[in-house]
Amino acid sequence: MKKSISIIISLLLAIPIWSRDYNIVTQGKAIDDGKTLNTKIIQSAIDQLSKEGGGRIIFPKGSYLTGCIQIKSGIELYLEKEAVILGSTNPDDYYPLNKLDNTTAESDNSKLALILGYKAKNIALSGEGTIDGQGLALALNIDSLHHAGLRIDPNYNVRRMRPNETARPKLFFLSECTNISITGLHLMNSACWGVTFDLCSGLSIDQVSMTNRAYWNNDGFDIIDCHNVKITRCNINSADDGICLKSYHPDAYNDSIYIADCEVRSSASAIKFGTASWGGFKNITIDDIRVFDTFRSAIAIESVDGGHIENININNIIAKNTGNALFIRLGHRAGEHPGTIKNISIRNMTVEIPFERPDINYDLRGPEVDFFHNPFPSSITGIPGYYIEDIHLENIEITYPGRATKGMAYIPFNRLNQVQEQIDKYPEFSMFGELPSWGFYIRHAKNIKLKNVKLKLTEPDYRPAIIMDDVKGESLEQLFFPLDKREQIIIVNN
Repeated sequence: MKKSISIIISLLLAIPIWSRDYNIVTQGKAIDDGKTLNTKIIQSAIDQLSKEGGGRIIFPKGSYLTGCIQIKSGIELYLEKEAVILGSTNPDDYYPLNKLDNTTAESDNSKLALILGYKAKNIALSGEGTIDGQGLALALNIDSLHHAGLRIDPNYNVRRMRPNETARPKLFFLSECTNISITGLHLMNSACWGVTFDLCSGLSIDQVSMTNRAYWNNDGFDIIDCHNVKITRCNINSADDGICLKSYHPDAYNDSIYIADCEVRSSASAIKFGTASWGGFKNITIDDIRVFDTFRSAIAIESVDGGHIENININNIIAKNTGNALFIRLGHRAGEHPGTIKNISIRNMTVEIPFERPDINYDLRGPEVDFFHNPFPSSITGIPGYYIEDIHLENIEITYPGRATKGMAYIPFNRLNQVQEQIDKYPEFSMFGELPSWGFYIRHAKNIKLKNVKLKLTEPDYRPAIIMDDVKGESLEQLFFPLDKREQIIIVNN
């Protein structure tokens, strides 16, 4: 009985209790013309209500222009239908989150955002309205000021002709916050990543739509070293990774993450772990995900900075018009020692891969590789002496386009060592160049189980379906290939 009472009290403490409603127009005197800057009015309402124990700030129908605001404990920002919070396009209206930074020195994690939060508790953003960062205009202004010498970005990307990620604001950046609820909103047009949660706990994102295709590095959701996270019933359409788990803190990791019933479109990867992977990712469940028109991987799992990835359960993935089904990579780009990847279960996955790039209709398209190649297979690759372990793939069906030709690129079996290890390189499914198989390429791995795996071809491919190189303890059961007299499974160096 005492235990039950304790649980009920804990749950009540975790639910924000809004002590009052505050209308930002009638009480705060905000101007909803989309032209008048309301930053001071909105921030003043947040500060006052937080001091008084919390409250709900209501944005009625209208457009509210604002620069950076900082949400605080006990505050809900509620946007009614047809209410729009517009981000200012003036870079001077933004400031970085003021906090002690224990991330890695080369972090690309921008501390600038339209909405900031630091160590806030019981906060929410909700309603049927829109938060629009006006990211294209903002990014172009940042770019122009740099070239005019008025606001220099010391890390400006000359090759790609754009300001560095750290110079461009996101929509949200919440750090070390507890009990966060994001529901119902339409989020759009960041100048950088979309929404970022860093070292947070008790995060729920539900029924949120994200359209983030205004500029480069436009991720959807970025979850950094957070605990107890639920992302459900969301729709993400992003120019960069859709839902991305990152780990910038060597002494922290993502733990107890649940992602379900979401739809993702991306000119990068749909759901990705990495590339920042210093601490790691543990106890993660991904269920019922639909992927469309995605340039890179439906699922990418990467540890290249010393992080540990374990206990990952992925189920029921449907991906259509997607460039790569599955990419699992253990490398050693940074960190004192390579990390680990183990105990990953992927079940009930159906993927259709086109011959042409699937994001051709995006305004901002992911960069093509600079070498000739045939269609890439899925890959599971460690590095010499460091194995990916205990991978279970069951009920998998992948349809590849075929049309490989030796005239485009060719690696014969007596030159499999031609596939470079790329130990310290940025992880991507195309990182090894041409690969000698069309279905799966598996190297430096232990205890790999494939059960009821169907690999299909739309047109013929001269390569074998699967190559396993330095794989220990493989289990192959109920594998199905196109009717072909050639050997479809090649195992070497086992």
